[in-house]
Amino acid sequence: MPRCVEELRAALALHGITLPSLRLDLATFAGTYTPPAGLVSLGNCNATTARALTAVLRAAAP
Repeated sequence: MPRCVEELRAALALHGITLPSLRLDLATFAGTYTPPAGLVSLGNCNATTARALTAVLRAAAP
């Protein structure tokens, strides 16, 4: 899972997007989730970052 977070952080950075609170949600590792275990917390971002993320996702859509 840590690799997943780092890959997501790197992919977002390619588009100039930073989610400051992007991290693993450690509490979910204590739960009973089946593999892949754990959740990724995307965290908080400001409106400018949210708009940039929306634009990248729209541009990538078929």
